[in-house]
Amino acid sequence: MATPRKQKVLISQPIHEAGVRLLAEKFEVRVSPDHSPATLVREIRDCSGLLVRTAPIPASVIEAAPDLKIIARHGVGYENIDMAAATRRRIPVAITADANALSVAEHVLVLMGALAKRILEYDGATRKGDWEIRNSYRAIDLNGKVLGILGMGRIGSLVCRKAKAAFDMEVLAYDPVVPHVAMERAGARVVGSIPELLRASDVVTVHTPLTPETKGLIGEAQFKLMRPTAFLINAARGPVVDEKALFTALTEGRIAGAGLDVFDQEPPDPKSPLFTLPNVVLTPHSAGLTVECVIRMATGAARAIVDVLEGRRPPHVVNPEVFS
Repeated sequence: MATPRKQKVLISQPIHEAGVRLLAEKFEVRVSPDHSPATLVREIRDCSGLLVRTAPIPASVIEAAPDLKIIARHGVGYENIDMAAATRRRIPVAITADANALSVAEHVLVLMGALAKRILEYDGATRKGDWEIRNSYRAIDLNGKVLGILGMGRIGSLVCRKAKAAFDMEVLAYDPVVPHVAMERAGARVVGSIPELLRASDVVTVHTPLTPETKGLIGEAQFKLMRPTAFLINAARGPVVDEKALFTALTEGRIAGAGLDVFDQEPPDPKSPLFTLPNVVLTPHSAGLTVECVIRMATGAARAIVDVLEGRRPPHVVNPEVFS
């Protein structure tokens, strides 16, 4: 009797080997040689599962795979996937919702600390022999300061808890979707509007998804409301913050500094004016790329594919209507 043919799974970009091993136990696995749409269209034709990192997945890729049954996102955001095309085909799109919250929350606190303690500036001065910078008294404490959180989902709520535990910060929160009781349970005081939060906060951290409504959420008008001593942290999605307005706010002293893990264009232009500023701490969209987190994301996405191809419903499907 012929051995049943293994179903095939395409991985758009390399992932941690733990995820590959989990898939390879049951399926034939291939990693795309590059993640351009044209290459993905060619590679996905005979595949039943697709594991995606940040590669764009337009309708053309989805339509090229007649046997496609599941798209699993190695991460949380799914704006790179044509959701209408997937849903039209009744293909579930699963995310690894719980995988990166801890890592991103820790990263946010590190960015806050780097700005408050002027780590980059003091490191540079120390290496140059400028020991006297220690007497400039420009570093500040975070203890007791007011943290404003825009977006109180998994990451925002964890940032709230950790900021209170580590720095005894007072936390204000705004999220029109999350119930007030959930935000209060995390330890935040709920405010009624974004302007109210911006005016009152010493640090503002953004944790909203990128949607048409949140694009440019923080722009010129919002920076004018912030305190001149305030810091802005963005580890959500780059376009949520207007980078030109941020540059102006930083150079004109409207805010004191910014910590950015995400950018309007990724990778950002090396000639970005933000790169010239000493009061900006930058990381390459790496908040969720710790060793532990990439294993959680790789194995979580792989398990979602296993679930669907073995007839089970995976957790964290963002288009659950495909099952109705």
